[in-house]
Amino acid sequence: MSSKTYYNIMERTKKPLASRLQTMATVALERIKLAARMGQQYGGDRNIYQSLGYPVEISYSDYLAKYIRQDMAKAIIDRPVTATWQGELGILESSDDEETALEKDWEELNKELGLKNKFARLDKLTGLGKYGVLLLGLNDTRVSQDFEQPVTTGAKKLLYVKPFSEASAVIKKYVSDPADPRYGLPEFYDITIVDAESARESTVKVHYTRVMHVVGDSLESEVKGLPRLEVVYNRLMDLEKLVGGDAEMFWRGARPGYTGKLDPDFQMTDDDKDDLQNQMAEFEHNLLRVMVNEGVELKSLAQQIADPSKHVDVQIQMISAVTGIPKRILTGSERGELSSAQDKTEWLTYVQSRREEFAGPYIMRPFIDICIKYGILPEAKEEEGYNIKWQDLFALNEAERTEIGKGRAESLGKYAASPMAELMIPPEAFLEFVWGLSKEEIELIGEMRDAAELLEPPVTEEEEEIVAEEGEE
Repeated sequence: MSSKTYYNIMERTKKPLASRLQTMATVALERIKLAARMGQQYGGDRNIYQSLGYPVEISYSDYLAKYIRQDMAKAIIDRPVTATWQGELGILESSDDEETALEKDWEELNKELGLKNKFARLDKLTGLGKYGVLLLGLNDTRVSQDFEQPVTTGAKKLLYVKPFSEASAVIKKYVSDPADPRYGLPEFYDITIVDAESARESTVKVHYTRVMHVVGDSLESEVKGLPRLEVVYNRLMDLEKLVGGDAEMFWRGARPGYTGKLDPDFQMTDDDKDDLQNQMAEFEHNLLRVMVNEGVELKSLAQQIADPSKHVDVQIQMISAVTGIPKRILTGSERGELSSAQDKTEWLTYVQSRREEFAGPYIMRPFIDICIKYGILPEAKEEEGYNIKWQDLFALNEAERTEIGKGRAESLGKYAASPMAELMIPPEAFLEFVWGLSKEEIELIGEMRDAAELLEPPVTEEEEEIVAEEGEE
């Protein structure tokens, strides 16, 4: 190779790298500037974040610590995820009753690998950090080095799937070629795998074709999004202060403090002082309720206990407003009391929207498409493809169906007992506008009624004679 050719190659490889490094430096600088502006007021004379103890930089470990140790943080992450992935999870390829090959194979794969549980864990890990990944364990890997190789053509078998967080699946290299369709996207990951038996960690270099990258709430970046706890992190800290401070206030203020007045004629010895100090320590730390002493008059101080519920409620309302989770759902109060119909409707609408806008298009469909591409699942036979089948969130439960049936029975009884009701409102109009049935349901009721009339035995001559005789009488 000539020196000129070598120089040209070096120049071509150096420019994209230099451009990428410059871009990364610019992004890092902008983040530093943004962090410096957080909490600034009055032209920088006051930093409210610093005054209130809010961190400017928040790491993944901070979010994870909040999730593990704080109840409200765990509820913010878990409640939407649990509601999103509840119930049956399937593929609907055809409206026919006959099960297709894609539907059958998906059901078997879901059952074999426990996919719904893995998707829910991936959803949580994605929300805790900027992204989450799902490692695909294909049957073409024999040693750890095989994960570095891209997936080749040909049918594969999926042996396992493993969800990882951004902390365990670090992006090692990005695609730097501007002509590549995946320019700026991850090319390799360093995934940390922990051996369950020995608890030893090992890092495996993995090609992007062997993982599914999931991003939640994103703005400009297609690789990294906003952690779900970031926008409410300050509120979570305020809750810790309020709830923890309330417990400490009760501990210190529920039992009255005491002030002592020494009798001027009493001479306190060193032993008396030591005995009194020991009793005071027992009273303060070991919940001793009686003190015996002489020469000192003890008087109790007024208790100082305040109700923090209003202050806590403000924080929860703020969290509810930004997360979209109704306060009753967030605090779990719907378990002990009937939540309002509005709260329930808003919550179910939120969960349905989350299925349609995130869980379906960013987790379910990419995974199914990858499985079809690698021959793990058969291709859809219909031109329009497949649909994801979720559990109906708005389906009535047993109590609700019973209550509706009771109300309809009462209204039907009053309608049938009124001789003028049918002239004013025809039966079909009653079923549609009073009962709220669809036209298809009304037609089905008519067909069932006609079928029942056909099953009735014909009237005999003897029965006709009896009816006639009763009419003459």
